[in-house]
Amino acid sequence: MFYYLDGKVTILEMNLAVIDCNGVGYACNTTLATLSRLEIGKNARLYTYCNIKEDAFDIFGFATTSEKRCFELLLSVSGVGPKAALGILSACTPDALAIAVISDDVAALTRAPGVGKKLAQRVILELKDKVSKDTAALTSEGFVPPSAATAGGKSDEAAAALAVLGYTAGEIAAIMRKLDVASMTTEEIIKAALKG
Repeated sequence: MFYYLDGKVTILEMNLAVIDCNGVGYACNTTLATLSRLEIGKNARLYTYCNIKEDAFDIFGFATTSEKRCFELLLSVSGVGPKAALGILSACTPDALAIAVISDDVAALTRAPGVGKKLAQRVILELKDKVSKDTAALTSEGFVPPSAATAGGKSDEAAAALAVLGYTAGEIAAIMRKLDVASMTTEEIIKAALKG
């Protein structure tokens, strides 16, 4: 429906930002990370996800497209609704979420309000399952991370983490070619890829 909203920030509250676009104030549910980037009276662009139900039309806004991708990916996990996904992304940045999934870090996800151990385990299991399916499909298509020969497991882990965030094989391959992964840790590769 809306890809992004671009306008003046008029109201900031806990998990809510109101963006004035030509006289219309759009209430966007958002994460703490996005809220920390916004200032009342300043212009901002939020990438949006619209959640439409019989009795509600909710807009969720994110400062970056990677945060929006993570939100959509979290919604694909059974038992995770918009509030839980927003809570997880308020407790974890997109790169921290990817690392938590790859390293089975249940504790990182349970820091989010309303996310217990069982839900955190389900998030990790289902997102890892999606990554392994994507990896199998990429391997069958002949895709190998370009730096896998030199960097070994860390480039594979970084590529898997980027896949968790919803990036395609082409996007991953393009960014990995630009990075000197041999001299970087897995976390540094993920952060550099997200910046790129």
